[in-house]
Amino acid sequence: MLNPSTIGPTTSVNVAVVGLGFMGLSHLRAYFENPLAKVVAVCGATRLPVNGILSGVVGNIQSTADIQLGPEVKIFKSFQDLLAEPEIQLVDLCTPTPLHSEQAIAALKAGKHVLCEKPTARTSMEAREILKVAAISPGFLMPAMCMRFWPGWSWLKQVVVAETFGKVFAASFCRMSAMPAWNPRSTDSVKNVLGGALFDLHIHDTDFINYLFGRPESVFSTGVSGTNGEINHVVTQYHYRNGPAVCAEGSWLLAQGFKMAYTFHCERATLDYDSTRGVDALIVTEFGKLPLSVKLENTDGYALEIDYILHCVANFQTPKTVTVEDGVVALEICEAEERSIQTGAVVIL
Repeated sequence: MLNPSTIGPTTSVNVAVVGLGFMGLSHLRAYFENPLAKVVAVCGATRLPVNGILSGVVGNIQSTADIQLGPEVKIFKSFQDLLAEPEIQLVDLCTPTPLHSEQAIAALKAGKHVLCEKPTARTSMEAREILKVAAISPGFLMPAMCMRFWPGWSWLKQVVVAETFGKVFAASFCRMSAMPAWNPRSTDSVKNVLGGALFDLHIHDTDFINYLFGRPESVFSTGVSGTNGEINHVVTQYHYRNGPAVCAEGSWLLAQGFKMAYTFHCERATLDYDSTRGVDALIVTEFGKLPLSVKLENTDGYALEIDYILHCVANFQTPKTVTVEDGVVALEICEAEERSIQTGAVVIL
């Protein structure tokens, strides 16, 4: 079993990426570009390198180019065989949601640190089991809630906490994508095992709202469900007594492309982010002043969250920006949203 104290802050972190779809390749690219990371292994059940090359994948935000792994990277089809490799320190899980719970627990029990794609599990009950194991394991687990690190969103957290533009009166979020190519779509023959846009896409904004304002007192949601029950369009109001008016919309019903956005109305300004504006994505308009385009760091949340966890592993520090508990809460709120859509009622949290 790996002892996490065997590495120091000046050494590289040995990484294994499990799941070689769009997210796995996005994470791999970030590791190869980070001097603190050493990719020592990859694991895939279906997509594997050919002659050491992983072919690119189309995603919602961007596409990934082919990745040359090099001769030193070990290739596994068996997850258990990968866990038996003593040199691996950090396991990055980019596998389908139904596999997260079992794989995360196995990796923690093997003494590894874990970065687990969102959602941490398919249900909050499963996520709480991960939490129990993480609490007694030598390694730690961090949910990959990349929006907490995304330029324009990490900036938003700072200005809300500091009340740079005064208190927030109202906040709205929007995250829309065309139906992912990997999703089995809503058919009677496919069970609702992935959770639809509610648990795969919209959970980003649910988590970020919790990050900004804390757990809401209640939610009221409406949505569009497929015939198998997965919710592929959701609009939610998050109730905070004496707090801001907060809502979020998430969808896989966009005809094509991808968009993420927010609008915040504060005491002294309106903050408006729209990814479709490119370099002018973030516009701040203060009362009595002309709108100002805020220039953001030229990177993405994948690279920044990976840099963060690498430093946590290298410096023996448990992640604080996003925790296992945060992953549980995000699922609990999304489950409340799901119940609200199903019942047409406000759901108390």
